[in-house]
Amino acid sequence: MHKAYFNWSSGKDSAMALYLISEQKEFKVTKLFTTVNADYNRVTMHGLREELLNKQIESLNLPLQKVSLPKDVSMELYDQKMHKAVSQLKDEGFTHSVFGDIFLQDLRSYREEQLRKIGIQGVFPLWKRNTKELLEEFISLGFKAITVCVNAKYLDKSFCGRVIDHGFLKELPNNVDPCGENGEFHTFVFDGPIFNKPINFGIGEKVLRSYTLSDDDTDNCFADEDRNWDSSFWYCDLIPE
Repeated sequence: MHKAYFNWSSGKDSAMALYLISEQKEFKVTKLFTTVNADYNRVTMHGLREELLNKQIESLNLPLQKVSLPKDVSMELYDQKMHKAVSQLKDEGFTHSVFGDIFLQDLRSYREEQLRKIGIQGVFPLWKRNTKELLEEFISLGFKAITVCVNAKYLDKSFCGRVIDHGFLKELPNNVDPCGENGEFHTFVFDGPIFNKPINFGIGEKVLRSYTLSDDDTDNCFADEDRNWDSSFWYCDLIPE
């Protein structure tokens, strides 16, 4: 059985991928790995408070390794920090790195290339799955998630801070991927078969934030993400209880 660490985002795709990889006998996940925004103490991209991430980890009963990144981290610094962290994991005996990616080939190729330099192999349990069927399976398994960030280009405020259920899936516009794989929305998973207990939280304010890519931001490591940095995003602040 291969020793693997899991790239945990705090969202539904990570939860589903961790569930599926745990059902296999080929890999044993013994550690989670997450990047956090050091300026705001929140999960990178999702905007989730670090306290809620910690509650997830406690319920998952797996150790977590965090990599702290500054708000405006460059691609060079990002690669340096990730190379150092993953090299340490390699020294600990990890041979495989598990991701929740579904169909973004450029992102997968980038991950595999960076891992190859260290001698780690990438694993993608959800790869090329039908995203509508995947979300339906996620719901049927008893997972519970709530949207914490939605791209205002595709979804209005009413989709932010909303629990993922069959009604949510039915009401998604046709141009939105059912799993939000193109960055249309991000989620926080608060219950499901991989958790020892549900994570309690309250719903705080919803805020619209706009991002514009400037000349100074061209080397930002998230500039090529599907957020595009020329868009607006609704964020729902979840409050730990």
